[in-house]
Amino acid sequence: MRILEDSYGINMRPLSIFALDTYKETPPERLLPKEFDYNKYGESDKIVLAKIQKAIAVIQFKIEGEMIKKHPEYSMQDRLLLHKIDYKHGTIEIEGKEYALNDTNFPTIDKNDPYKLTDKEKELIERLQESFMESSKLNEHIRFLYAKGSTYKIFNSNLLMHACIPINEDGSYTKVTLLGKTLSGKEFLDHLDNAIRAAYFEKNEEAIDYMWYLWCGKDSPFFGKDKMTTFEQYFIDDKESHKEPKIPYYTYVTDEKFCKKILRDFGVKEEFSHIINGHVPVKAKDGESPVKANGKLLVIDGGFAKSYRKRTGEAGYVLAYNSYGLVLTANKTFESIQKVIETEDEIPTEIVVNDKSVKRKRVGDTDIGKELKEQIACLKELLEFYHSGKLEKN
Repeated sequence: MRILEDSYGINMRPLSIFALDTYKETPPERLLPKEFDYNKYGESDKIVLAKIQKAIAVIQFKIEGEMIKKHPEYSMQDRLLLHKIDYKHGTIEIEGKEYALNDTNFPTIDKNDPYKLTDKEKELIERLQESFMESSKLNEHIRFLYAKGSTYKIFNSNLLMHACIPINEDGSYTKVTLLGKTLSGKEFLDHLDNAIRAAYFEKNEEAIDYMWYLWCGKDSPFFGKDKMTTFEQYFIDDKESHKEPKIPYYTYVTDEKFCKKILRDFGVKEEFSHIINGHVPVKAKDGESPVKANGKLLVIDGGFAKSYRKRTGEAGYVLAYNSYGLVLTANKTFESIQKVIETEDEIPTEIVVNDKSVKRKRVGDTDIGKELKEQIACLKELLEFYHSGKLEKN
């Protein structure tokens, strides 16, 4: 809320008023903030935030429902849940199993047309959309992402990507249809990069819709799970319904041979190259390592957000690169650093170093070094033209 209001100047008051007016009862515990600063806010603020979360969640499920119905090719019909609510018995049926709901107070849901926004919800979304579109700081950040970002990046013989590559159960690349083309692997990511830019620069409606799919769709290289169970995690206490199975990519990339295949397919052929992944929290407290596939894959996310740290035991990882190789350092929480200081232990660091028989890398061996060599070659050619008289003096 602070980021939206203070940093981006987006007016959240209409949402707050709507939430307090619409949802009189206290929402279920699962909608309460995971991290809350009682030094700055009181218990009443916590309840208000939970009501705001519920209000925008219901609107989210409605708009998502319309999006899923509009695009049957997304194969997300299993995420249409609002029409499955049994208000009389306080239950919902999901994938053939009946679950008890912890909340059935949905005053804005029309049982006969559950995915239709009420007039007040529609007005609220229009006002919020206007605030987001007019935020100069947000627009500046979005332009930065489009100027610098890409679906993947190859740098110094390393393949960097956010989450994954869509993979089938047999280890083959999943064929994905987007903007009239069915592609897989590197070709799909290249095509996707163009589609993402078409959504922003050309205002292509199909590409804009696909931007939503990229957030929660099974074949999205930015998501990497079968489904996003937001509704279940909010309104069903049975944790069996909360599961979000990962796609086969995360099983296969623990295998060194498979990682080498991906690197080859993306044109990264040097022996000491790596896949550098984000997105997936590393459960270090359970002994999980961010270094996988015999060093071929490195996870640099690991769970930086505070709410993940109970699951991970760490605050994510930072990857540094020098002439000797790669260094992966764990971000320690304040409590763990304090413990290290008290016990005079060393802060543990994961280090990935290339084979010592390989010579130390110099600037000329890097991608930037290669660009500098090309510039030098061009300058030498220009100088040769000048000395030969083929290029006249000004």
